[in-house]
Amino acid sequence: MTTLKRRPRLLVLLTLAVVAVVTATVVIVVRANRMETVSPGEQRDRAAPGARIPPGPHQVDCRKVKCIALTFDGNPGEPTDRLMDLLKQYKAPSTFFLEGRRIHEFPDVVRRMAEDGHEIGDHTWTHPVLTDASDARVRDELRRTARAISHLTGSAPTLMRPPQGRTDDRVSRISKELGLAQVLWTVTAKDYATDDTALITERVLEGADRDGIVLLHPLHKGTVPAMPSILKALGARGYTFVTVSQLLAPSKAEPGTIYR
Repeated sequence: MTTLKRRPRLLVLLTLAVVAVVTATVVIVVRANRMETVSPGEQRDRAAPGARIPPGPHQVDCRKVKCIALTFDGNPGEPTDRLMDLLKQYKAPSTFFLEGRRIHEFPDVVRRMAEDGHEIGDHTWTHPVLTDASDARVRDELRRTARAISHLTGSAPTLMRPPQGRTDDRVSRISKELGLAQVLWTVTAKDYATDDTALITERVLEGADRDGIVLLHPLHKGTVPAMPSILKALGARGYTFVTVSQLLAPSKAEPGTIYR
């Protein structure tokens, strides 16, 4: 009789224990799910002081929308900050191919490129014609710049642009060895040869096409003043601005391969 009387109490206790375990499990799962869906803003609020949370990926499917990639070559000096203000205003993520020799003179500009969601590529250290350089110099020019970019941004470049677009099988082989794809262009404003803002704008708009890669140089006087007209006109034509890597997605740039 005593045993029979205790059984209901044991059953109740076991039931309560099971409920407690299930409830705890549900709470843990819910909390885990909440952690997985934390927004970038919440991540920044929760991050330790000084921690850097990179911007989230901007997903674009260029098979479905009309894309164009703006690319900028040269040193990261003035007026690159003004250019990035314009790119932010027009929601135009771009790709900057940087020369390495003056990168450390403008560390905040380079960091801002990465923080604003732009892509940073390697444009050699001193801008030599790589097809005329020795194997050792080609490697040194690309490696030094890649290290400088990585030091400031925490990410090594995966793209490079050979100065003047001059490349060959040997440069391609070394680029592959260093894990760098080569990016040329489909249209250039030749802004290195003119300060005429209207002409720069006209050349870009005449050459612009779907999946195009536009080459510009922000340090030349006519380029940044031309950007508001270029950005506004391309936007009105229905273009979506993307980085080179976004343009190639879902494929990834293959080291050594030349993309035109």
